Order: sequence, then structure tokens, then C-alpha cells
Amino acid sequence: MTQSILEVQGLTKRFPVKRARKLRWRRPPESWLLAVDGVDFAIAPGETVGLVGESGCGKSTLVRLVTRLIDASSGRIGFAGEELGTIPAARFARAPERAHIQMVFQDAGESLNPRFTAFQAIADPLRRLTPSRGAALADRVHEVAGLAGLPEELLGRFPHQLSGGQKARVGIARAIAVEPRLLILDEPTAALDVSVQVVILQLLDALKRRLGMSYLFVSHDLNVVRLLCDRVLVMYLGKIVESGPVDTVFDRPAHPYTKALVTAIPSLDHRGVKRLRLGGEPRSPIDPDPRTCRFYGRCPKGRDDCSTVMPELRCLGDGRSVACHYPEIGIPEVTPAGPTATSNLLLFQIPHPAS
Repeated sequence: MTQSILEVQGLTKRFPVKRARKLRWRRPPESWLLAVDGVDFAIAPGETVGLVGESGCGKSTLVRLVTRLIDASSGRIGFAGEELGTIPAARFARAPERAHIQMVFQDAGESLNPRFTAFQAIADPLRRLTPSRGAALADRVHEVAGLAGLPEELLGRFPHQLSGGQKARVGIARAIAVEPRLLILDEPTAALDVSVQVVILQLLDALKRRLGMSYLFVSHDLNVVRLLCDRVLVMYLGKIVESGPVDTVFDRPAHPYTKALVTAIPSLDHRGVKRLRLGGEPRSPIDPDPRTCRFYGRCPKGRDDCSTVMPELRCLGDGRSVACHYPEIGIPEVTPAGPTATSNLLLFQIPHPAS
């Protein structure tokens, strides 16, 4: 059995929430927002895993825990057989292990130093995390800029002089410069036009095949996740509610929340797809009842025991795991939809690298 390159066990992150002074006589002075709650997952070498869920479910917090940008409240982060969770986030920034895990942020323009040229932005992690200096460093910058499709004449420009797609390429080149084994992509195309999104997604797919990296791909676009990912993790209010091979999960969603997400995917052909509409509002992540299913109150299958027993993530035997007392098993609940605008665009030829 292939050893996982990343193994996360029981990962939890709580943020303190202070009550307004006038309410302190009625409530404890401090409560906790449970952003990530006991998450378990693993990524194999060369595998692309998608992470999906609505805004506020904890996706960005989870990837910041994995990259050690913030410290976990509890849990374990294992990378290539080494324990990373014991290294404080402040010290991990310059630890040798930092080079093996890199991140491409949601808005490349916001993540680039406005005082750094593209060359300096790409060179910065090389100076911090590798012994490269002088001509060797310059050669490496030009090499990864070429891999990212960034023309050399753009390396002397500052972020405000670059287009959105060019800034995205700088962000990708900066991330792959130190030869990471795991690349975490937090909505890397969210701030880009659709035509540019296609180019960047195809670039990421080509880089993965060429460099043999593993990806943790965070996205709201389920079409993109289905096209690029091998497996998918579905997150709801800090918990993984379903995971498994992407085609299996999308064609036969076992968790009601997954089914609601999948049936909401825009399609040019809606025949055979009955949308599952959810009622109610998401439960508060502040001091949640540990006995109650996070989806209780919105779930069309919710019963009394869902409010008293938290469902654990369990294997269904077909490669999927689901956290639900009453999952859909064995019956295709969702007829594969027809072509979508995104899936058609991904078939187009990649335009000029400077796009």
C-alpha cells in the first residue's frame, strides 16, 4: 500500500469569541467558534483531492492549518512520515519542511508584495528555503517562469503592471520554485475571468503531470473539481460529511448535503436532474452541541436520533465514506448532467502564455 504524503487526523481549530459586555450576565464571558472539527483525510503521492463546501464551512481554515499558517487546537498533521503539527507556525515558516508544502492563494494580486517585481516574488522563497544564490537562483527563476508560461520580459514588472492571469502565473511559479511535493490551491482562479480561468486550470493540470506533485484543490466550482480531481472531500460546518472517488460521489451522492450541492451544478441539459432544495439556515458554529448532527434542521431525512447522536464518518464499501445515519446507498440518485459551460471551455486550446 502506497504511503500517504499527507495524513491529517482529528484536526480541530477553535477561535475564541468574546461576548458583548451587556450579555455577560446571561452567558459565559467567552465562547468558541469551532471552524474545523475533528477532520481526518489523507492524500497519496501524485493525487489531486478536491475540497468543496459552501462559504464559511471551514475550507480556508483547514488549508491554513495544513500549511501551518495558523496553529491547530488539537489533532495531528503527518507529512511524508514526519510530524508537522508539533512545529509552531512561526517557526515552521523557515523550517526545511516548509519547502515541501506550498500554497497558491485565492487572489494572486493580494498575495504578491507590491514592492517586488515578478522576478523578486519568485526568487523570495528560493532565498528563504533553499541554498540557491546568484546565477543559480536567477536560472531557477527563469526556469520556473517558463514552466508557468510567464514570458521573461514580464519578470521585471511589478504586480500593478500585470494582468490577472499574469499575476496568477507569478503566484504559481513562486509556489513551484522550491519543488514542493504538495501544492495547496485555495480557489486559485476565483478572481479571474472565465477564459483566463481555463488557461490557469490547464496549466495546473499540466504541471501536476510534469512535476508529479500532489494537489489539495479548494473550489466552489464542482465542474472543475470533477474534471481535475481524483477524489473529493465534502465539508459542512467544520466537518467532512462525505469523501470518495470524484465520479462516485458526484453520480451517487450518499449524504443529503452532497446531493444538494451536486444537483445545484449549472448544466445545459437539466433532464433527469431533480434539484434538492434545502430549507432552514445553517446551524451556528459557535459552541455547537457535540451530540447533534451539523446538518440537522436542514436535512430532509433528519430524525430524532440525528439530534442526539453525532454521525461518524464511516466507509460504505465502494471507496466512499459518509457521516450520515441514513445515507443513500447503491441507487444512483443523480443522473449525470449534460455538458456545462466550464467543461466545454476546458477542452479549448491553451492561448498564448501571456494571457
